[in-house]
Amino acid sequence: MYKVGLTGGIGSGKSKVADMLAAWGAAVIDTDVIAHELTAPGGAAIEPIRHAFGPDVIAPNGALDRPAMRELVFQSPEARRRLEGILHPMIRDETRSRARVAQGSYVVFVVPLLVESGNWQGQLDRVCVVDCDPDTQIARVQARSGLTREAIARIMSAQASREERLAAAHDVVVNDGNTSLQDLEHSVRALHECWCMHAKQQPATPQQTQL
Repeated sequence: MYKVGLTGGIGSGKSKVADMLAAWGAAVIDTDVIAHELTAPGGAAIEPIRHAFGPDVIAPNGALDRPAMRELVFQSPEARRRLEGILHPMIRDETRSRARVAQGSYVVFVVPLLVESGNWQGQLDRVCVVDCDPDTQIARVQARSGLTREAIARIMSAQASREERLAAAHDVVVNDGNTSLQDLEHSVRALHECWCMHAKQQPATPQQTQL
C-alpha cells in the first residue's frame, strides 16, 4: 500500500488530522496508541518495565505510571535508552502486524518521533508534518493535560525542532491558533485526494512492509 508518515510536535493536532483521514478511507496505524496499549494494565510491556525499573513506575491499577516514568527519563538518559529498548521493538512488531492486514485507500503511520527515530523516512512514500507555533502547542497541551508550562517545554526540548520536522516534510498541514476547523479540513482533504491519486498510480505488485 501507499505509505504516508504523519508527524508533528506535541499539541500540533496529529490525532485530529489522523481521525479525518480515517473517516475518509485511509488505514491509520498510530504508534502512540500502540504504546499506550502496551503500557495499559496487562499490557505486554508492563512486566519488562517493572523488571527494568522496579514497582515505583507502575501505577496501582497496573498501568505504567506515566508521570513517574516521565520524570525518570528526563533525569537519566540511560533510563530513556532502557525504556526505548523495551518499547520500540514491541511497537515496531505491532506496527508491522497491523500494516500487513491494513485495508484502506492508503496507510497512514502516525509517528510522533518520526524525524527523531531516523528509521522511518526510507520506508515511506510521503512524510506529512502537522505544524503549529510553540505557544499554540503549549496552550493545547495545558488545556488537555494540566501539565505545567515547564513540563511541556521539557517534552518539546526532547523532540525534533520545528525546523527539523519541516525540513523532513513532503507535505505540511498548518494547524496553528488561527486555523479554523473548516480550514484544517480543507487542507487535509486536498492532501487526502492527492495521496489517493498517488496510491492508485502505484504498481499493483506486492511489497513487503519493512518498518
